[in-house]
Amino acid sequence: MDCGMKPLLRVLYLEDDPRDAELVQETLAADGIECAMTRVETEADFISTLEKGSTDLVFADYTLPSFDGLSALEIVQKNWPQVPLIFVSGTLGEELAIEALKNGATDYVFKTGLSRLAPSVQRALREAGERSDLIRAEGALRLSEAFLAEAQRISHTGSFGWDVSTGKIYWSRESFRILEYDPASELSLELIPERTYPEDKAMVRQLFDRASSEKTDFDFEHRLLMPNGSVKHVRMVGRPTKDKSHRFEYMGTITDITERKLGEEALQMVQAELAHVARVTTLGELTASIAHEINQPLTAVVNNANAGLRWLSGESPDIAEARDAIRRIVRDGNRASEVISKIRALVKKAPMTKERFDINEAIEETVTLTQSEAQRNRVVLRTRLGGDIPLILGDRVQLQQVVLNLLINAIEAMSGMAAARREIFVSSQKVRDESGAPKEIVSSPDPAVESSHVLIAVRDSGPGLDSTALEHLFDAFYTTKAQGLGMGLAISRSIIEAHGGKLWASANTPRGAVFQFTLPIRG
Repeated sequence: MDCGMKPLLRVLYLEDDPRDAELVQETLAADGIECAMTRVETEADFISTLEKGSTDLVFADYTLPSFDGLSALEIVQKNWPQVPLIFVSGTLGEELAIEALKNGATDYVFKTGLSRLAPSVQRALREAGERSDLIRAEGALRLSEAFLAEAQRISHTGSFGWDVSTGKIYWSRESFRILEYDPASELSLELIPERTYPEDKAMVRQLFDRASSEKTDFDFEHRLLMPNGSVKHVRMVGRPTKDKSHRFEYMGTITDITERKLGEEALQMVQAELAHVARVTTLGELTASIAHEINQPLTAVVNNANAGLRWLSGESPDIAEARDAIRRIVRDGNRASEVISKIRALVKKAPMTKERFDINEAIEETVTLTQSEAQRNRVVLRTRLGGDIPLILGDRVQLQQVVLNLLINAIEAMSGMAAARREIFVSSQKVRDESGAPKEIVSSPDPAVESSHVLIAVRDSGPGLDSTALEHLFDAFYTTKAQGLGMGLAISRSIIEAHGGKLWASANTPRGAVFQFTLPIRG
């Protein structure tokens, strides 16, 4: 190492003869190695100089009156292992020199052969630099491993490796914690199915078998049944790779998603409760119209019953008219019963229950239920329902709730307008896909392409939607009404999305607002 224009090499020399120290320094200088040398003779001075932390290299004589080189080597090895030590001695024989190297000395040079000193110093400094780099790399690796372990602990994500050909698996500490196995356990692929929830075991084995035979990615969720009887939800993700021997192995992660699953279940319960509240709230807004709707058939029932009594008591000779009156009583009584049944179905709190039903029929029922409210507000309700729509798989009551909410909103939006312009159009048609969302679908699909969705639209002739309302319309608790929770459209969207469809509002148009939603057609 040439110290020419570089900082001086800081050398600590354990030597009792100042002339030998000067000779060593001159020898190094002659070879281009300029040094700042500190000569010491005692153990105390030796240690004191090292403790200052400014030593790059140590030279040591083998024997001194009050101290010896082997003791100095032991001190350096124990406390400053990064500092190289070279014995420079006139009394060190070959056998002792070899023993010194075994004990950790970097090299030895005889005072009678100082021509080897410069090359020995250069090699010692080079090796010290390499050791320093290795120590830093090992420290960085340990720190990185510690960071990774902490990140896995915080995120509840463990890592694993799986050699498909040998069946050997490797787990991180977090994987052991998630699966609740002792880190000293003998690992095998069977440990995962052993912890798997009984109803999920067949699925997990099938996915593992497919991954090992087809060498494909896997990404799935399943449950674990822990020794204490608790249940965990985990997600496993694996990607196949090839090692240097071209053998397939999987690298992947296992993540504890129990908290997320519990949160989703709680959210579903809250959404169901809010949906029920929204239905009751919507029906509350229809109270007057529903009362009128029920009152009409019940009044007719009473009047016809009274007429029938009069006729049957002899006041009317026409028995046929009495029979007709009784038939009208039955018809109107059934009508009142149907209205009440629909109200009860909408108010009833129940989990989503999917069945196949006629969506057009459900729309017609909802329009009928809303008709009195529309008439009271001088709104004309019109329908244009497609005649070729197959049965839909879904929750009839929840989807009627969506249509009911859209109709009530449309009626209220037109409350301050001239009566001549108050119209609502409800339509249904088959469409090829959802490519129109969130833009309004204005063209019919290609009839040669099989339809995959039903599109239901509610259009009103009201004032339309401004940009602010359109941006926040489906946000929870956002409302433009003087009264209301602002949950109707947010819940409606969640209902449609739970059915695999989309609900959106079109941009403002001169003809009013347009709300549309799709439902998938499943075979």
